[in-house]
Amino acid sequence: MDFRKSILLQDRFHNVIPGGAHTYAKGDDQFPENFAPYIQRGEGCHVWDVDGNEFIEYGSGLRAIGLGHAFKPVIDAAFQQMRDGSNFIRPSALELEVAEKFLAFLDGADMVKFGKNGSDATSAAVRLSRAYTQRNLIAICRNHPFFSVDDWFIGTTPISSGIPQETRNLILKFEYNDIESVTNLFNEHPGNIACLMMEAEKEVPPRDGFLHKVQDLCKKNGTVFILDEMICGFRLHTGGGQRFHSVVPDLSAFGKALGNGFSISALAGKRDIMELGGIRDSRERVFLLSLTHGAETHCLAAALEVMRIYEREPVINTLWERGQQLAIGINKTIAELNLADFFQIIGRPCCMVYATRDEKREPSQPFRTLFLQETIKRGLLATSLVVNYSHSESDVERTIESVSEALFVYRRAIDEGIDKYLVGRPVKPVFRRHS
Repeated sequence: MDFRKSILLQDRFHNVIPGGAHTYAKGDDQFPENFAPYIQRGEGCHVWDVDGNEFIEYGSGLRAIGLGHAFKPVIDAAFQQMRDGSNFIRPSALELEVAEKFLAFLDGADMVKFGKNGSDATSAAVRLSRAYTQRNLIAICRNHPFFSVDDWFIGTTPISSGIPQETRNLILKFEYNDIESVTNLFNEHPGNIACLMMEAEKEVPPRDGFLHKVQDLCKKNGTVFILDEMICGFRLHTGGGQRFHSVVPDLSAFGKALGNGFSISALAGKRDIMELGGIRDSRERVFLLSLTHGAETHCLAAALEVMRIYEREPVINTLWERGQQLAIGINKTIAELNLADFFQIIGRPCCMVYATRDEKREPSQPFRTLFLQETIKRGLLATSLVVNYSHSESDVERTIESVSEALFVYRRAIDEGIDKYLVGRPVKPVFRRHS
């Protein structure tokens, strides 16, 4: 493939955009050197870069695309609404329609506020919880890598520069599937934890009733139980990880696939808590979510059509089926090449990622880079293996063939040394202290 136009754009991007991208996970440091294409357009599960190269995309826009790029019914719904205006001085009737439709997907959620991104919803949940409990400490799951761009979370990462230590000290961490680590936090900070936030699951599913045990501990200690559904929502189940695992949180935050690429998020929860952000409650008010563009009608129209599609079409089943097809095919190659100790697919079929290890069986960024390099050469953009509804059986079969060829090179690099095959510097973690 020819990447000359993309390579020529890199300096221009970095000259005007810190990091060269508006989302760190999309930066060229996340891709092999000289193999970081800039995208021109997308359709379904395919994207085309500025050089005209075509790729099958996995990762689905950082999981924001559940149905496919430029999915026509969603685009049409948003376009039609834009013709009627997108932002007014009073609420649109559409806000009510979308709110009622969204709440019908959940059990135990009485009210919802819409935002533009996941951080809007999760940070509002934290503020609401602190006001509701009159406490300051926040417990988050150490094994779930991202909850918000705001200080309360970023202060817990290696990129904590600019965030006061006092803010960082208010965040506690526990281990997923380790109920003792959760119990210890409550014992060490009795009556001081405002809320506990986690995903229902990431790559590892809950064991031994972990979610329900955490919920019981929160209830016992007067702590707000929050589920971050950015990834699980409209992927594991239309009602998210909470419906999939039959657990009802006090608050939950949705986004990503809800808009199929349009900017919308949602904070939903129990009336007694959510009403603190309203104007019909006698308690001291919380500034919950009040965004100029928080209820743009074209984004709401897109979300409404997304939910209607999920209701009438087998979206969730298809995500699971395509992911299973992909996993079976790749795992066959892994077994044939004896790579099980070096390359592994993890997660549910509808939301898979992969792990790369070196010849010592240690997690390896250079080997991740090699895999990306070889798959990009073969027409795949696969920082993960997350499918969307537009991936066809033939797309998946083509992917299996390309991944098999890439893993053959991976096997040779394990046996002969990676320096013989890797071109350029390795990719870097997003969360790192220095560039």
